[in-house]
Amino acid sequence: MSSPEDLPGWRHVYSGKVRDLFVPDASTGPVHGDGAPEGRMLVVASDRVSAFDHVLSPGIPGKGTLLTTLSLWWFDRLAGGDGGRGIPNHLAATAVLAGDDRVDLIPDAVAGRAMVVRNLDMLPVECVVRGYLTGSGWLEYVDNGTVCGIRLPEGLRNGDRLPAPIFTPAYKAPLGEHDENISFEQTVELVGAERAEQLRDVSLEIYERAARTAERHGVILADTKFEFGIDDAG
Repeated sequence: MSSPEDLPGWRHVYSGKVRDLFVPDASTGPVHGDGAPEGRMLVVASDRVSAFDHVLSPGIPGKGTLLTTLSLWWFDRLAGGDGGRGIPNHLAATAVLAGDDRVDLIPDAVAGRAMVVRNLDMLPVECVVRGYLTGSGWLEYVDNGTVCGIRLPEGLRNGDRLPAPIFTPAYKAPLGEHDENISFEQTVELVGAERAEQLRDVSLEIYERAARTAERHGVILADTKFEFGIDDAG
């Protein structure tokens, strides 16, 4: 795998546990200088493996390509490919025109495991949806009969499907720190009442659509999380 600093037309600015982030580099053309729109970034999925906020070794060859393929498939489904309403995402065009010539924005070295995306203002909330009682939710339920403070019916067992999916947000902590579970009221304090309701409603909608799709293929989507950002249009 090539060094994250060695992608023509792009400048490496950040690496997370799994993905590397690049912005256009005018000094190495042709990405910026020949017409690529402002506010674009390149997200590259590596073969690194992360568990419980730690990067494990070794990586898994081909993981970055599989992760990107799965991501693009889900973005397409949620954009209306499953027959539901279209939910916008951050994907941007992967090529531009320089005169009469097409210029591909994704370098060959990371083809298949990279996406060109729009630069958004990220909201500091991890939008977690749980459809089954498991993991840390099960431990809290055993102690208190709740999951993230939400009261659940008595008599549930580990792994049971919940009567309805629940929205259990978390505060997105700075790099290197663990995210912190928060209440819906705390979410309102962070982003405002209207935005908090939007995050809750769209998170539940996405989960329910994705869970139905997975179930048709014999897969249980126990829980998942989403992150959202806003652009100039809000």
